[in-house]
Amino acid sequence: MLKAVVLIGGPQKGTRFRPLSFEVPKPLFPVAGVPMIQHHIEACTKVPNMKEILLIGFYQPNEALSRFLVSAQQEFKIPIRYLQEYAALGTGGGIYHFRDQILTGNPEAFFLLNADVCSEFPLKEMLDFHRQHGSPESFLMLGTTANRKQSLNYGCIVANPDTHEVLHYVEKPSTFVSELINCGIYLFTPAIFHHIGAVFQRNQQELLLEESTNGWQRAEAIRLEQDVFTALAAQGRLFAYKTEGFWSQIKSAGSAIYANRLYLSCYNQCHPERLAQNHPGGPIIRGNVYIHPTASVDATAVLGPNVSIGKGVTIGAGVRVRESIILHGASLQDHTCVLNSIVGWDSTIGRWARVEGTPSDPNPNDPYAKIDSETLFRDGRLTPSITILGCNVTIPAEVVILNSIVLPHKELSRSYKNQIIL
Repeated sequence: MLKAVVLIGGPQKGTRFRPLSFEVPKPLFPVAGVPMIQHHIEACTKVPNMKEILLIGFYQPNEALSRFLVSAQQEFKIPIRYLQEYAALGTGGGIYHFRDQILTGNPEAFFLLNADVCSEFPLKEMLDFHRQHGSPESFLMLGTTANRKQSLNYGCIVANPDTHEVLHYVEKPSTFVSELINCGIYLFTPAIFHHIGAVFQRNQQELLLEESTNGWQRAEAIRLEQDVFTALAAQGRLFAYKTEGFWSQIKSAGSAIYANRLYLSCYNQCHPERLAQNHPGGPIIRGNVYIHPTASVDATAVLGPNVSIGKGVTIGAGVRVRESIILHGASLQDHTCVLNSIVGWDSTIGRWARVEGTPSDPNPNDPYAKIDSETLFRDGRLTPSITILGCNVTIPAEVVILNSIVLPHKELSRSYKNQIIL
């Protein structure tokens, strides 16, 4: 039997996702109409013989997370549990800390997925690949091709082209190593804990010499990539499966818009029922659009491409929305125009107002380009990016909000551009 573990991080993480992560833990942020990690869970449940899914992170158990767990278990008919770390233990420390829970019931292998990636999750293919190439002592990582410049922002894999064995692994190298990068999606056998355990023992020895106070916690904080993979490379233990499917990190709000587009386009194959269709008396739909059944959309509105409309959203006459996510309870009054933006929960945009951002898309002419994790500021100025309205923001009629970030509970009285409105 198999299990899956999703690493969801915690409140200190996801800072680049503010102000959206103030209202809801980042892993529950809706992308293409469902919480980000529901895409992971759905992919895991399609793998035959999957018996349990564990989420590991250091969020305090909260109502949003509990509600999500209950509804996901009902929908997917599989046990899903949340295991809370007492501190941020890193990508290896968390699974090592909860190794007994993961190994209960004696799984032959388990998947490990980072919550902040969007992907087609070729898990079945990874499983088949591992059964052909691997052994119970070997592990598999998912890789994808990046361009030379961007590969430096990721973990780089040098693999043998014939056997697919990982010969060399470097996390965020300072000079070019390889175009094959780590996707943060792995297939492990229980033997991985032997290797993480060795790092733990070594950390403990080193800390005993230091006599520090919080030594235990520091020994348990283990980074899978730097501490384990780098050592496992070239030992015949680590293999790389290369995916040609889509993959992106979701680090910033701008990348959520890109992930929204990737998942919506994937719905054509895997969830056509989630995509809105043009029909008499309904709004005009262009390209891929998700509309929650409870949203009320005027027939003269034009939506798409790549738009997600959350629950209870109201969209008035003549509204135009493109490349945007509109979160639940928001209201777009008549003739508003929303482009490349995320409109927060319960926000209101007045009539004839225009809310527009600048997409941070990967270079469309480079098939291997990834999204750049842009810094918020460059040369002392705010980098033009997606416009974000936090929750409960009110935009008055007939103003323009351009390339700006508006923090929650603001009532604006005029137009803004290239600003963070605190």
